[in-house]
Amino acid sequence: MKTILITGGAGFIGSALVRHLAQFGDYRVINVDVLTYAGNLESLKNVSPGANYIFEQVNIGDAANIARIFNQYRPNGVMHLAAESHVDRSIDGPAEFIHTNILGTYTLLEAARQYWAKLEEPLKSAFRFHHISTDEVYGSLGATGLFTETSPYQPNSPYSASKASSDHLVNAWFHTYGLPVVLTNCSNNYGPYQFPEKLIPLVVLNGLEGKPLPVYGARDNVRDWLYVDDHITALLAVYERGRPGETYNIGGYNEKSNLDVVKTICALLDEMLPDSSCCPHESLVTFVQDRPGHDQRYAIDATKIGNELSWQPEETFESGLRKTVRWYLDNLEWCRHVQDGSYQRQRLGATE
Repeated sequence: MKTILITGGAGFIGSALVRHLAQFGDYRVINVDVLTYAGNLESLKNVSPGANYIFEQVNIGDAANIARIFNQYRPNGVMHLAAESHVDRSIDGPAEFIHTNILGTYTLLEAARQYWAKLEEPLKSAFRFHHISTDEVYGSLGATGLFTETSPYQPNSPYSASKASSDHLVNAWFHTYGLPVVLTNCSNNYGPYQFPEKLIPLVVLNGLEGKPLPVYGARDNVRDWLYVDDHITALLAVYERGRPGETYNIGGYNEKSNLDVVKTICALLDEMLPDSSCCPHESLVTFVQDRPGHDQRYAIDATKIGNELSWQPEETFESGLRKTVRWYLDNLEWCRHVQDGSYQRQRLGATE
């Protein structure tokens, strides 16, 4: 059985990966997460600690502990998901994004490089460092076109700039030191267990309580939406079969304006909660001031991962969103527990 070190495994995408591997994978999982506000072990309550799953509450910037983890558990590879990830929070406080996304990635890369350099063949050639990133590093598209793996980087927020920086570090460690890396840039993820600062869970929970449903700015900002379980199968395809030094873009082929997303959620809430006093939920839509540097449109060309690794998303936006809304309505206790008082779905990122 191979050992995989997963950083950020208590976060939204990371916990989905850990749950998937616990159910379907042939790996021993070492989950490294510092448990910030967005990392919660309740998302992993069905994953039992034991010989094949070990949790380490460690900050990826803690060089001594990260080195210990490599030497103690001897992983065959790394999937690096730990990151500060919310654009609005990066506007209010960019420092944490610099420390975690850039310096934390550097610390992890150095620990991985020093560990990998001492491996003997065939373990050395088989080792992979998989860095999970975002399409936001490419900046904003106009009305047409798609992001490809060769699109120039043009990050426009502190969050995307910090992720772009980490991408460049990962590629530099491949070209300079030969560390066998793969890198993925994905579109907007959604699904169960997502912290309710993000658009879809925020709208579901606010709609349930009759609170305003905020839509930014000009209302027509477009995102490509990717169901989290589809993202997990893509990540594993890249980790297991991707070529070292290559980048793979992962998209859902589901371009939707933010306003259309909110309206679709409202229609689902009307259907699933027909007796709610908030029906029609679309009456709760509230247009608010745009956030600074708001990118107009993201859209990914996922041809490369489809051709090379035979990956395609299984969920349509409609099927994935229906599953997601239903999950939040059925798991309100989880929603209450992860909001510990420090965040109550207030507006973030409105800095002038």
